[in-house]
Amino acid sequence: MKGMSLRWRRREVGLLDSLTGWFVRRWSSRQIVLGLSLVVGLWTGLVAFVLKWLVDAIRVLLTQGITDSGQLWLYLVFPAVGILLTSLFIRYAVRDDISHGVTKVLYAISRKKARIKPHNRWSSMVASAITIGFGGSVGAEAPIVLTGSAIGSDLGKRFHLPPQTLMLLVGCGAAGAVAGIFKAPIAGVMFVLEVLMLDLNMASLLPLLVTSITSVCVSYALYGTGTMFDFSLETAFSINIIPACVVLGVTCGLVSLYFTRSMNWMEGIFGRLHNPWLKFLLGATVLGLLIYFLPALYGEGYNVIGQLLQNATAEEVVQNTLFSGGGQRALLLYLALVLLLKVFASAATNGGGGCGGVFAPSLFVGALTGFVFAALWNQLLGIADGRAGHMSLQNCVLFGMAGLMSGVMHAPLTGIFLIAELTGGYQLFVPIMIVSSVAYLTINMFEPHSIYAMRLARKGELLTHDKDDAILTVLNLGSLLEKDFSPVHTDWDLSKIIVTIVHSHRNIFPVVDSAGRLVGVMTLDSVRKYMFRPELYHQYRVRSFMQTPPAVLTTADTLKVAAQKFDETRAWNLPVTDEQGRFIGFISRSGLFSSYRKTLVSFTAE
Repeated sequence: MKGMSLRWRRREVGLLDSLTGWFVRRWSSRQIVLGLSLVVGLWTGLVAFVLKWLVDAIRVLLTQGITDSGQLWLYLVFPAVGILLTSLFIRYAVRDDISHGVTKVLYAISRKKARIKPHNRWSSMVASAITIGFGGSVGAEAPIVLTGSAIGSDLGKRFHLPPQTLMLLVGCGAAGAVAGIFKAPIAGVMFVLEVLMLDLNMASLLPLLVTSITSVCVSYALYGTGTMFDFSLETAFSINIIPACVVLGVTCGLVSLYFTRSMNWMEGIFGRLHNPWLKFLLGATVLGLLIYFLPALYGEGYNVIGQLLQNATAEEVVQNTLFSGGGQRALLLYLALVLLLKVFASAATNGGGGCGGVFAPSLFVGALTGFVFAALWNQLLGIADGRAGHMSLQNCVLFGMAGLMSGVMHAPLTGIFLIAELTGGYQLFVPIMIVSSVAYLTINMFEPHSIYAMRLARKGELLTHDKDDAILTVLNLGSLLEKDFSPVHTDWDLSKIIVTIVHSHRNIFPVVDSAGRLVGVMTLDSVRKYMFRPELYHQYRVRSFMQTPPAVLTTADTLKVAAQKFDETRAWNLPVTDEQGRFIGFISRSGLFSSYRKTLVSFTAE
């Protein structure tokens, strides 16, 4: 059986290679990219449908009839079971870290030449379906973005495309994933431009559009053309609400800051725990307690957003909670608590071993922020319904969603277009733009990077729109390392030095100790006047000619750090050591800037 399976696999690979070769011979590179972007769109639309179907199927299977039978305690058990099953699946089936999906895509773009592991085509989808289907308080969007990006990366690798084109196909996969799951083609393109920060031109924009449109068409074909949320405009935009929109934008920016920093704080707590069972117990306990007191934290929370947009009564929103029967004030208190604690529920889900993203939680928190803000604004200022300056609760749900997405993800255009496409609320474009822009400007004063990018930015591994930074990020320090240097030891006398110089074609020599650790450098010029005086060969040792290098690089440094040290020291060569201080090689100024120029030409050509 094993032999048959191997032969079948070889035959399949051979068939794919033949098919790939046929396209490469007959199509231009531009035609291949457009064709692949179409295929990526078809796949991401289908995968988005399958993921949503899996989540809904698991949820219905588990929760059908629970409310009627009075077994509400099961809502506390299901998320813990989902986290446990997901962690076991990841540990024993996937055997790889698949958390932080969007961050992994950013890392692949900046440090892995847009190459994503093949298992990400399915592993994130399965893991997130289990987590969310069982009620985990996270979203499916980040896992589906990783899935779509992995599909684009895999197709590009099969056609042996260069890194810049492979990067474009990864972006196509991400755009198709967002477009397919939300039925939002423009938001998919904006997500790639703002969140993944790909520096694209008009030629590369077309494949993104092809993928997004194709993915949305697949979604339309599989589950209809309706928007994700039913929304009917009851109160049109009035110029009188602009001041309130500005204040709401500031509020969303501050809530985004709270969301981002609280998420990082919670992740830090789980990161310090090395026992997976301890992580699971902590995550399951925190999540279970939060859901017990605030049932709205169960699952993605899209049902609560739908209730707020449909103008549900206070009792409908807080039913089966400790706040039931308390009227409007109890509703606002309940929503405010959910707003503040959603981030902890999401962090507990992922920290305990679940798999999901912060896309849905940010939309959920934004919806609640907008609703609570509008209610308090109208009450505190005494603005009755129908009067100038009155803030519609339903409209502010949309404004808040756009504002939080803009703040948490540093993506104002994505927030604007996504909310408009999710609800069909294009009549509210102006106030949505105001809230999104102000929210982004507010959080940008405190956090320069999105929740996805800040982990990489701290390590200098983030690809940005700045061409200098982008090129130095893409270049790999190891690829520029020159190793054809002859080391000399500290206790060698001049005779041994002369022998080493004769057999070397370099004019600089690393000085190392008995363990191979770098202790200095020696230049040919420092030895030159003693080379032809044999009577001195045993009087001078390496220490007499050794100098301290102007700077030392380590293998953990980025090329951006290397470029800065070259500028500071004005040196032509800098030694590189490993983490233990052992000599590895040299990087030259000329080699660095030659590679920089070649990569810049590649960026410009693409």
